[in-house]
Amino acid sequence: MVHLAAESKTANHVAWTRVARLRSQMEMHGIEAAVCTKPEMFVIRGEHAQASAWTSSIRLFGSWSNIKTTAATWQEALGIILNELGVTRKRIGVEHGSISVTQYREIAETAPEADLVNISPCIDLCRQIKDVDEVDNARVAARIADVGMEAAVAALRQKGATERDVAIASMQAMNEYWATNYPEVEIADFGSPEGGNHNGLTTWVLSGPRKSYACDNPTPRAPKPGETVSVFIWTVSNGIHAELERTVCIGPASLTEKAAIKSVLEIREEIEAHLRPGIPVKALYETARNGYISRGYSQCLPGRIGHSIGLGSHESVSINGSSDLILTAGMVLTLEPHIHIFGVCGTQFSDTLLITEAGFEYLTHFPRQYLEVQ
Repeated sequence: MVHLAAESKTANHVAWTRVARLRSQMEMHGIEAAVCTKPEMFVIRGEHAQASAWTSSIRLFGSWSNIKTTAATWQEALGIILNELGVTRKRIGVEHGSISVTQYREIAETAPEADLVNISPCIDLCRQIKDVDEVDNARVAARIADVGMEAAVAALRQKGATERDVAIASMQAMNEYWATNYPEVEIADFGSPEGGNHNGLTTWVLSGPRKSYACDNPTPRAPKPGETVSVFIWTVSNGIHAELERTVCIGPASLTEKAAIKSVLEIREEIEAHLRPGIPVKALYETARNGYISRGYSQCLPGRIGHSIGLGSHESVSINGSSDLILTAGMVLTLEPHIHIFGVCGTQFSDTLLITEAGFEYLTHFPRQYLEVQ
């Protein structure tokens, strides 16, 4: 649960680069140590921690058979570590953006003389630019997502296939592809402080009027002719996420649905022309906004048309009209302008992409087009 940026340099180069970026931010703000709790780590004990972690300085708490621990509770262990580092009366960074009120109070009680400050903005800034290994893992996650979408669309071609049938077929295909092609990749996902999710290859399938439910569980409902189906896929490779979403028409869709899909695909192309380093994020949203308005959708503008993605499936950056962020090479984002008019139509097209020195590169490659199955 506790990671300190004041660690000695004992890690591999890539992991240490990320720590160095955080340390640089800490120095700018006069922060001596950082207590990080996000993303949550599923429970790992002594040997697992030694085998998996990049740092050799690992402190355990609690009681685990004959394994030596620092203290009985994380609060006590944290107090001991902070005291050893000599920072109990200095400025300590705490993630206000993810920590609970109870946890904050417990940290404050553990270090009552410390100046606790919010380090979430520093961490978010460090996470915006991905390292080479993170991009490589995003590619793997994206490829697995492509396989899942291929299987989902194939399943929707089967007469009588239900939302649940399609979701199961998609997740089975992804798991088989992972096991065959990337056996050393971990697909475990972050869960909560109580534990993690051992399998992060997930597909949601929502049909007809259920499209507005977003990420609800798939049900035994079979899509009807003329309806559209939203397929959402989230994947993870060694902690790095990818996202892929599509709208699939069951037979010819209504003219309203077709018009919405056509508009969204055109708006995406207009945004693509601005996907390069140096472009303000708000300019992407403004391009989308103009596209919506020119096509008669001014009454249903989305709050955002994408977001950053990486260690979290939704990270701190939102592609909206109020962002001050400038696109930089190394950012991994989703592009997902949608049109949702409750009871009328709903589109779901999302891809994961990388901002490059030359422009951008799609990491998910499933066809970005009108999709219809019979």
